[in-house]
Amino acid sequence: MTEWRSARAPLIWVALAIAIGAPIAFAAGSEQLAWRGPVYILAGFAGIIALGLVLVQPLLIGGYLPGLSAYRGRRAHHWIGGALALAIVIHVAGLWITSPPDMIDALTYASPTPFSPFGVTAMWAIFAVALLALLRRRLGLRLRTWRVIHIPLAIVIVAGSVAHCLLIEGTMETISKAALCALVLAATIKLMADLWRKRAFRGESP
Repeated sequence: MTEWRSARAPLIWVALAIAIGAPIAFAAGSEQLAWRGPVYILAGFAGIIALGLVLVQPLLIGGYLPGLSAYRGRRAHHWIGGALALAIVIHVAGLWITSPPDMIDALTYASPTPFSPFGVTAMWAIFAVALLALLRRRLGLRLRTWRVIHIPLAIVIVAGSVAHCLLIEGTMETISKAALCALVLAATIKLMADLWRKRAFRGESP
């Protein structure tokens, strides 16, 4: 059993690297990049990286990644949350530079593209979580209150990000994109189920 666990640990990390790296690699080889400027390309890849970071977040907070203590997992979750917010800023700023009218339509929920409102909603949820995380101590939010706020926002982030990604027909390759989105959903559902079971075991209301 010990040997299996020690052998499984690097496999989990390799699988995570492939899950995130494969969509990036396929997108880098897309023929559509020939028609895009460098700012647009940077914005697009920032969005892909952001989706990969969304996958990492539930894995960290759930303790599913081997070799990380609970404390280190929480710290990494905190810093990667900041990196996620930064990636979204780069994504949106790049798209704004390349096409301000389209971004105005998107941010005001007036865009005719079906993927736009999902991405914008996920973006605001990410910014809300990042801001509350920065102000949590100043606001005096207890852990229970923080979870009541954070968990619904996290669900919005995941659902919005996945819908946004799946509805876009761009540089991302279809199968690797779908696989990454499926993993994001699976990791989030797994975490929500585990949290619910822990709270039920302690006799807390779900």
